[in-house]
Amino acid sequence: MAGDPDAIVIGSGPNGLVAACMLARAGLRVLVCEANPRRWGGALGSEEGTLPGFVHDVGAAFFPFPRISPAFRALDLEKQGVELCFAEFDSCHPAPDGSVACISRDLDLAARHFGDPRDGETFAALARWYRGVEPAVLGILLNTLPTLSPVLKLLPFGIFKLARILLSSGAGLARRLFRGEAARRVMPGLALHVDVGPRDPLGAALGFMLGMTATTGGYSIPRGGAQALADAMVADLRRHGGEIRLASRVERILTEGRRAVGVRLADGTELRAARRAVLADTAAASLLLDLVARDLVPARVVRFMERFPQGWGTFKVDWALSSPVPWSVPEARRAAVVHAGDSLDDLERFTAQVRRGELPDNPYLVIGQQSLFDPTRAPAGKHTLWAYSRVPSHPPGGWQAHADAFADRLDARIEGLAPGFRSTVLARRIVAPPDLEAMDANLVGGDLGGGSNAWHRQLVFRPLFPYFRHRMPVEGLYLCSSYAHPGAGVHGMCGYNAAQIVLRDLG
Repeated sequence: MAGDPDAIVIGSGPNGLVAACMLARAGLRVLVCEANPRRWGGALGSEEGTLPGFVHDVGAAFFPFPRISPAFRALDLEKQGVELCFAEFDSCHPAPDGSVACISRDLDLAARHFGDPRDGETFAALARWYRGVEPAVLGILLNTLPTLSPVLKLLPFGIFKLARILLSSGAGLARRLFRGEAARRVMPGLALHVDVGPRDPLGAALGFMLGMTATTGGYSIPRGGAQALADAMVADLRRHGGEIRLASRVERILTEGRRAVGVRLADGTELRAARRAVLADTAAASLLLDLVARDLVPARVVRFMERFPQGWGTFKVDWALSSPVPWSVPEARRAAVVHAGDSLDDLERFTAQVRRGELPDNPYLVIGQQSLFDPTRAPAGKHTLWAYSRVPSHPPGGWQAHADAFADRLDARIEGLAPGFRSTVLARRIVAPPDLEAMDANLVGGDLGGGSNAWHRQLVFRPLFPYFRHRMPVEGLYLCSSYAHPGAGVHGMCGYNAAQIVLRDLG
């Protein structure tokens, strides 16, 4: 890039890349600085992590938003070569007692496989209602706050139905809607993708949205690996004149007065932003405690960042398999994602154990079967498996003392639902919370959610009031990561919204 860029983006996670693409499409010269020396994408990536020829997603793996998020719709990644694969069942929720509930984009199919037939009809009816209001709901939940126009589209009755759902706890909503345990464990289980437990006040929103978007966007699987999404965004950035630099760790935001004007890299290189816009796809605390001079940040912000509420840690395992997982329930063999949570009581017990700092004895699992629907992920006849559980970030004695035993616990959990699973394992890779943070500094303590996703850490409180509209205390500095509204999930909207604010500020 000849001359200084107009804007600099720190970090090439999905939000950083979306922000960079939107700014480049608007005519700005954009430079993305990525610390990783080998690849871009942050937690959106893929690599051969177990055996040669077995491609594993390093973080995010299943994507409901490529066709429904305003950010990804604007980029139209499929038109740029991303191929999305889908399963018959997007999500399957089996239990050791043989009961099962499944979510599918085919609502008639979902109705027949959602536990009790009456619960199936209830779920399908809810999903049909959601399909009719999804654009307005996504407008309320994903766009830059405040978002009044989408609210008006739900008046007079839709807004009250949505509010009644979103103001519930996950367990409360499940018990109100469904009669059987199989159906009741689905949405509270989905909420445990982050640190939201079944009994948490106002905790129903995340599980509801993950369940509903599974019926619209589906849990898509990018052919070749999640890296395909990051690669497509980088290609779009370059087509519009932007650049990305690997092995370029930013260690300081350069300022003049109280305005950000560029960055200094770890090797001492200083890069200036001609239009004086710096966007950070970073952890909020890292940005305001480490990258910005302390005397430029209000004291109350510093105090809050020093005790910033992170979410739970994540313990992930990748397996190379000789054959598909031999699930006891046939529906699980046709599902993109299998969620292992036995009941509401089981999920509540799991939540309590993690919050006490204990390693759960019957871990809730999110299990991905990418290679069943994308044969490029493994050699012919072989398969990959991907799974994680939520855990305390720092168990007593540290992860080195617990990692192998806890991975064995995950093996046993799957074996209980799929007798014979262990005999299919060719290789196993353990990725404990410290490994995730070493891979991507934004995953503090293995937190995948950009900080806690409790209700009081959302909306105008994300990352803290009054900095919820992406502008940081230093003029010209913007937070565009999942630590900003609307938070966790590969939807790109944190970056998309931040880019709109930047463009507005630049006139």
